[in-house]
Amino acid sequence: MSITVSELLAEPQLGLSLLAGEAGLQHRITWAHTSDLPRLWEWVTGGELMMTNGLSIPADPADKVELAEALVAAGASALAIGEKMHAPALTAEFIEACDRLPMPVLNVPYPLPFIAIAKSVAESSLLEESRRLRQTARIYDLLRLAGAPDQWQALTQGLAAELYSRLFVVDRDCHHPWHPGGAPLPQPLAEALRPYISSAPTAGKKFQWHSTAAGHLLMMDVPTHDDALLVVVPNSEPHPDAVVLLHAASVLGLELSRTMLALEDERRLGAEFLAQALDGRYGAAEMERQLKKFGLSPDRFVVASVRGLEREHFSSIPVDLWRHGLPFISLQQADTLHLLLPDSPDDGLLHALPEDARIGISRPTGAAGLGHALQESLWAAGTATRTGERLVRYEEGPSWLGLTAVEEGQALVQRLLGPLLEHDRDKQSELVRTLRTYLEQQRSWQKTAAALFTHRQTVIYRIRRIGELIGLDMTETASLAQLWFALQIHDAMASQQQAGQA
Repeated sequence: MSITVSELLAEPQLGLSLLAGEAGLQHRITWAHTSDLPRLWEWVTGGELMMTNGLSIPADPADKVELAEALVAAGASALAIGEKMHAPALTAEFIEACDRLPMPVLNVPYPLPFIAIAKSVAESSLLEESRRLRQTARIYDLLRLAGAPDQWQALTQGLAAELYSRLFVVDRDCHHPWHPGGAPLPQPLAEALRPYISSAPTAGKKFQWHSTAAGHLLMMDVPTHDDALLVVVPNSEPHPDAVVLLHAASVLGLELSRTMLALEDERRLGAEFLAQALDGRYGAAEMERQLKKFGLSPDRFVVASVRGLEREHFSSIPVDLWRHGLPFISLQQADTLHLLLPDSPDDGLLHALPEDARIGISRPTGAAGLGHALQESLWAAGTATRTGERLVRYEEGPSWLGLTAVEEGQALVQRLLGPLLEHDRDKQSELVRTLRTYLEQQRSWQKTAAALFTHRQTVIYRIRRIGELIGLDMTETASLAQLWFALQIHDAMASQQQAGQA
């Protein structure tokens, strides 16, 4: 075991004396560290004897008390101050605070070098170092021994037992378990840590003890994953060794990285399956088998189409869905991410996706209705994009002109725009483009001509020709409204076709 404050004071060759904090004499010292920086507690990892020439001791009485409280909160075992150096006079308030906390304060006689104290602590810690090495070896062995399918649970439980602590790996932002197999952070701990988690920058201090209403808690980063946070709750004193904890965090990071590689393989296989399924390459029996393999019911699932994000942002969505326990199959096509999900995924989906995503969800369907469900999700995603709503369900979303089905939209487009599309195809004309620009430019002949880089008279001729081909009076608002709706539906369906060909 490491040396205690009392044992260090008893070493005659050092000549140390106690100034305050007698109740903390049994604190164990894991290391002796020298620092004269202003915020001395920021260099504490737990169990250190912090040694200073006095430059770290503030002159203001209230600041001295704050220093003592911060050192205790960070987990320091004791404070040693060099005699006849730079420390201001220790006030009665400071001595009283150190006695109350308790925080042992030692006087280092002049001219005893700090290195002599550090050597005494190190020599007394040789057996502790041997124990630490054996414990570190056992921790890395847990990575080898933990086996699927509950590998994450087995690993975290093994680490918790080795460290005699409770361990939680949580998302830095939402505080949910980072791994779907992880233990949730109990509400009292979440409340106690919320001020620290919310204020901690991603690239901040990597190791920090906090004294909270729930007791001493450690918050530390998990290597390789910036958004993962390890919370350690010791079951007893002394706290787990800082070096061993850093190795434990590394083991957790390695396991998360290994899991991410396996998840990427599964995502790729799912994308290949979905692309082939949409091409009609699977029979009903094989479709059902594949859906079950990915954790989805072949009799009832939904298709979600996600838009509104930069293409590089789509890559994190499958990981976030997995982390929040949603089975899925994903396929990215052009600027749209298609997802096969269990029925009623709204809450989990909204939590996992960015705020600026626009989501369309089909009606529940079975394996045989996959293609039709994709059309519905794209229809709903188009509605979400145009209205600014974050999520639109196909059966609940606003429809155009009272339309409630994709087939009705196709019929409307064919009736109103079919003659124009056929004319453009046969004559290499631009009637549909002219109509769209004309309506976008508020029916201004001059602005339309400028946008199309053509003559005003050409625009007038084309609009008149459009009216002749479709049999509508182009001066009536009702006619223009129908054409505008038809263009919106045509654009949505064109996007769907492009997504299917990507």
